[in-house]
Amino acid sequence: MAGSMKEIKLRIKSVESTMQITKAMELVASSKLRRAKERAESCRPYFNTLHQTLADIAASNTEFTSPYTKARPVKRTCYVVIAGDRGLAGGYNSNLFKMMDAQTQGEDYCVIPIGKKALEYYQRRGVPILTTEFALAADISVGDSFAIADLLCKGYLAGEYDRIAIGYTNFVSMLTQTPALLPLLPLESLNDPKELEQIRDGKPRMLILYEPDSETVFNAIVPEYLSGLVYGAMCESVASEQGARRTAMDAASKNAAEMIENLNLYYNRARQAAITQEITEIVGGSAS
Repeated sequence: MAGSMKEIKLRIKSVESTMQITKAMELVASSKLRRAKERAESCRPYFNTLHQTLADIAASNTEFTSPYTKARPVKRTCYVVIAGDRGLAGGYNSNLFKMMDAQTQGEDYCVIPIGKKALEYYQRRGVPILTTEFALAADISVGDSFAIADLLCKGYLAGEYDRIAIGYTNFVSMLTQTPALLPLLPLESLNDPKELEQIRDGKPRMLILYEPDSETVFNAIVPEYLSGLVYGAMCESVASEQGARRTAMDAASKNAAEMIENLNLYYNRARQAAITQEITEIVGGSAS
């Protein structure tokens, strides 16, 4: 009985130590989540301005053409996949990979993995990896987003792939993060007459002169636009990862507290049983 009580006490101490770690990780995730949300919200105006500029150029020029807007037969697709560097974030990584597997089934594709988990996942599956230069999600900066966008645009113009999309996790709320796939190229909506007509809206438009010409300006803006999308998706993914980790650590802490409560109950029962046994032995000894 004494051995059993000692094992229970050791188990309680072990669970208490684990709960301290999960509580600390929950607090760290909450702090990082706040900063990640602010960063995601601050980068949206930049992306919206670039998108509006591209739409204005396409809508104001009826003879506008650009290799970035022309759809072509898709022989190969390039995916930018943003995952985490670490686990302990619930289903954050696994849900993203399930969505990507469903999307890429039967396709010829290559990937640019962002995050250690993404790199390890696609290396195990033998998927062609365009570059491992951006494998650490925690180190991705605005400059890295520009470098990724430039790499994507060069490969697209060279015909290495015919479609580009980015797989990331969209931050909905503290409790909800959903995997999403965002098309990057081609910009088919800016080549659609119906979409352009909605942008024009039948209203008089201010004449804007672009130097040297609108197509050159458009093609120069596209990499900037893509970098804004990549950075925005990166911010959403980081916020989603911290939100998922905070939720997972909160659940782990609650489970640990419940386990400690049950172990204390077992310990008290074992202790009471030991006391009862000792009293019974004393009474039995004195009676004899």
